[in-house]
Amino acid sequence: METLMIVLTLFLGACNSKVISNDANTQPKTSFYDLQYTSIDGQVIDFKQYKGKKLLIVNTASECGFTPQYSDLEKLNEEYGTKVVVLGFPANNFGGQEPGSNTEIKGFCKKNYGVTFQLFEKSSVKGDDKNVVYQWLTDKNKNGWNDQEPTWNFCKYLINEKGELVKFFPSKIKPTDTEIISML
Repeated sequence: METLMIVLTLFLGACNSKVISNDANTQPKTSFYDLQYTSIDGQVIDFKQYKGKKLLIVNTASECGFTPQYSDLEKLNEEYGTKVVVLGFPANNFGGQEPGSNTEIKGFCKKNYGVTFQLFEKSSVKGDDKNVVYQWLTDKNKNGWNDQEPTWNFCKYLINEKGELVKFFPSKIKPTDTEIISML
């Protein structure tokens, strides 16, 4: 019962999180394009290839109440792929809701949601062991303004064509929500 209360409290906190944006238009201290990370297939992806494109970065999980957002992410990818690149980062940071291996995660996403957008290897997205992408996304000394870590699975970070982080969206904001679509 105590575990259920903790999970419920965390979930409600994720639902009540606020959208945070870079209203001051501050410049990042380091470039997002200098980063690299390993794909779910084990290939190193150099983020320089995304220069000039908007990016929606999402921490994902296969056993979460927000998991159906994979469908919305794929829809966004299909309908707006010329305007935004979707990058998914499976993580097991919230309630143990991503227990699978990279192979299992990839298979689950393909079979259940037809995911074709880029997925990366399972990693941590918060705390001391967070991956280099989330270190950049959540450190205002690196990105210029934001220190908001994901509050639950399926939080979203929007990066503009210049590689600047411009907005944080909590889990409850769907990828196809007008708040996101209007910024593409």
